[in-house]
Amino acid sequence: MGQTDLGYKDLFSNKEMVKDLLTGFVKEEWIEELDFSRMDRVSGTYVSDDLRERQDDMVWKIGFRDKWMYIYILLEFQTTVDYWMGVRLLTYIGLLYQDLIKTGAIDKKEGLPPVLPLVLYSGKRRWTAPISLDKLFTKIPLGLDVYQPSFRYFLMDEGRYDDKDLDMPKNLVAALIRMGNSPSIHDLRTVIGELVDWLKLPEHKRIQRSFIVFLRNGLLSKRIPGKDFSDCEDLLEVDTMLAEKVKDWTRAWEKEGLRKGMRRGRRVGIAQGRQEGIVKGREEGREEGREEGREEGREKGLIQTAIKMLDKNMDLAIISELTGLSMEKVEDISRNRDKYTVMLDG
Repeated sequence: MGQTDLGYKDLFSNKEMVKDLLTGFVKEEWIEELDFSRMDRVSGTYVSDDLRERQDDMVWKIGFRDKWMYIYILLEFQTTVDYWMGVRLLTYIGLLYQDLIKTGAIDKKEGLPPVLPLVLYSGKRRWTAPISLDKLFTKIPLGLDVYQPSFRYFLMDEGRYDDKDLDMPKNLVAALIRMGNSPSIHDLRTVIGELVDWLKLPEHKRIQRSFIVFLRNGLLSKRIPGKDFSDCEDLLEVDTMLAEKVKDWTRAWEKEGLRKGMRRGRRVGIAQGRQEGIVKGREEGREEGREEGREEGREKGLIQTAIKMLDKNMDLAIISELTGLSMEKVEDISRNRDKYTVMLDG
């Protein structure tokens, strides 16, 4: 697991995060019956009979109708969507049940406890895999279908949530998703400021520490490469350092990124201008062609620079300021990066 993955796993080892995850995002009536005063973390390692292990996911048990229910949280960080996620989860839940039986956590009189399989996906591409196992089967003859397993999982595709969906006062999971989706450093600092206010009491020291580790070892290292946040010991220090470091970061990228893009843009523009001018065969045409070519090439160079900056998770407002592209243009490039990449290669 990478640093970001470990940061997420550490966050969801806090009871507050799991409670906010369920109460804020799982819109089911039975959520009201959960007794969060009876809530324990379960070992995340399940050993099947052939000794294969699963250690990367989070499992919690929560009081439910005088018994227990289990929450299996699979943290998915792959850049590609796993089409067969339903099969993976079916296996993991089977291993969980097997472990509960072997350890004596359940018996025949009680029966199997309910389990909520939940996939928390933070990849850039939207999730397209079926969430129901029956969608993965080939066409099954009538009568044979009743012998096939029935299973579905709850999906949280972080990129699909908009500001309205995440408008949940003091919901820690909504704050986490807002940080990951924040288009600018200003928006990121807004969320951090809210967390500073929410988590200032001593009893929140553990969860605040988890957010600090996640920010400095994961999110910030991607947003602001080359900047060291290791000295930050609380969220207020993170916010202060963000404010102080943005100007230095901006100047460095202006030298490295914008200058290269402008040079390439000029070269492309001159070449395209000459080619178009030759075709026209007249001095007036050549001049007009060169000018149009320079302008088109300059724009392509700026777009290429913007894409490189987006790949580094740079702030959209800063990209607009450095390249001179409008904020609307930068946002369009961010949303349709593949289209612009194809245009540049064409």
